[in-house]
Amino acid sequence: MAWIPLVVLAALVMLVIGMYNTLVRLRVQSENAWADIDVQLKRRHDLIPNLIETVKGYAGHEKQTFEAVVTARNRAMTATTPATKAEAEGVLAQSLKSLFALAEAYPQLRAVESFTQLQGSLNQIEETVQNARRYYNAVVRDLNTKIQEFPSNFIANFFSFKPREFFEIAEAAERAVPKVSFEQASR
Repeated sequence: MAWIPLVVLAALVMLVIGMYNTLVRLRVQSENAWADIDVQLKRRHDLIPNLIETVKGYAGHEKQTFEAVVTARNRAMTATTPATKAEAEGVLAQSLKSLFALAEAYPQLRAVESFTQLQGSLNQIEETVQNARRYYNAVVRDLNTKIQEFPSNFIANFFSFKPREFFEIAEAAERAVPKVSFEQASR
């Protein structure tokens, strides 16, 4: 009968270890998912100067639009938290819409192969960012839930696990992916 308290104690220790390991796994997954978002956003940021240069060749007099895109890109690159990054990326998406609207006015630009390749790359990156954002938010949801659930909330508080921010776009207009489809007009 003296072994019963030891079994109960061992079961409690195993339960605590299991909860702690689950919290650590979710924290690491959320950090990894955030790093994936950063990588995809960097790819997008690196593509933008090439896109601007291509459009500049056809619409060089639209300086204000180019400056807005560059400013938005720089702001997005320096944002660090999910909330500030989401806001900055929303502004960047809006400025890219303006750039593509400008490009729409120049049919000869739509026929340029480098522009077509850039728009294809941007479409692919936008899809990848959206998937990475979805995954990150799912992992953050799981982590935040585990931090608040009983009894793991005691373990989370004891080991200072903090809830993470979701990567959300604030305004509905910013949620739309910039349309970058430029089909050549049929003759």
